[in-house]
Amino acid sequence: MMKTKNHVLNPALYRQVKSRWQLYLLLLVPLLFVLIFSYVPMGGLVIAFKKYNFRDGIFGSPWVGLANFRKFFASNMFGKVMRNTLTLSFYSLSTFPIAILFALMLNVLPGRRYKKTIQTVTYIPHFISTVVMVGLIFQLLNNRTGLYGNLYSLFTNEMAPDIMANGKNFKHLYVWSAVWQSTGYNSIIYIAALAGVDTSLHEAARIDGANRLQRVRYIDLPGIMPTVSIMLILAVGNIMNVGFEKALLMQNSLNLSYSEIISTHVYKIGLAAGITDFSYSTAIGLFNSVINFAMLIVANWGSKKATGNGIF
Repeated sequence: MMKTKNHVLNPALYRQVKSRWQLYLLLLVPLLFVLIFSYVPMGGLVIAFKKYNFRDGIFGSPWVGLANFRKFFASNMFGKVMRNTLTLSFYSLSTFPIAILFALMLNVLPGRRYKKTIQTVTYIPHFISTVVMVGLIFQLLNNRTGLYGNLYSLFTNEMAPDIMANGKNFKHLYVWSAVWQSTGYNSIIYIAALAGVDTSLHEAARIDGANRLQRVRYIDLPGIMPTVSIMLILAVGNIMNVGFEKALLMQNSLNLSYSEIISTHVYKIGLAAGITDFSYSTAIGLFNSVINFAMLIVANWGSKKATGNGIF
């Protein structure tokens, strides 16, 4: 070991850091960002176990233990927001293979020009903001002035039923609009994984008489399976974090019983409803994070058992 002032740096590591100090200096920017905005705020989680008030501050407020959690579990909103959150989450997770199938389809297209055109067209919706996306949904599905309403009236001579007013339609509109918006962008990582599959395997399979579908099944799919496993673990670990902005913007008084999820409930309790119960809303958010963490652990364990791949 090199005897430096701190007596901890390995000589090779010390030389590498010294020769590339500009790169390590740039690395400090995202590192500080993560520390300041991701780790430092974790100290505020203690609010979940207190009855917070502005006068006494976070650490001076009285300790109430698990009272806020018991309040949430006993409330009449607990069953509703959990049901809606899990419904949207698992419904969204069921569309996970669509990006994989899309990437496989693009990979087998013979024409490079057509492939690039399709990629560009399918990537564009990802860059539409959530507000604009919800506005498009409202405009297209308006039962009076939208495309849906006009076509319905044209063919039936009657006013179209209001799709947005039917709460049962909320989950379908939420999930499939997200599929349209994100499939192209989500397929990028699988297209990159497919590009790394050894071409000699395809050449050998062609010599053996394998058709394109067989090569997809026995070469392409196993080749991207480690990537699929990691992405599935991350998707399961994020299963309770349904998109807050989109759900809130799509809500109305008629579909609220189907669209109220944990994140929108926390927002309304903590900020929007005039209640400003920060302790209660923090407790709900912490409960949500703990469930996500537990699901991440279980998904990682299951993936390592099934495929040998995991994120830790």
